[in-house]
Amino acid sequence: MKKQSLIIVLALAAAGAAVAQTPSVDPATPRVDRREARQEKRIAKGKASGELTPKEAAKLEAQQGRIQAAEAEAKSDGKVTAKERAELTHRQNKANRKIRRNKHDAQKTS
Repeated sequence: MKKQSLIIVLALAAAGAAVAQTPSVDPATPRVDRREARQEKRIAKGKASGELTPKEAAKLEAQQGRIQAAEAEAKSDGKVTAKERAELTHRQNKANRKIRRNKHDAQKTS
């Protein structure tokens, strides 16, 4: 009886450890994801307030789409390397500057 209980406990512990080691869906780039969400909100606010023209907003949204595609490609092998992470950060830095420039330029929608 003790032997069966011990086997069951060990089996449950092994199953629990296996579940605990299974990575969640996208653990590789949480910082990139948060920054991406903030940039998309800034674009939406710029569209709503008229700070961004429709053409500027479309270009910024296309740029965000390219960043998302690069992120998906980086994640495709199951690991985001330091070089890939640096490239994503660089792309987001460029997008950030472009969002700011476009929101604060003289062009406004009426």
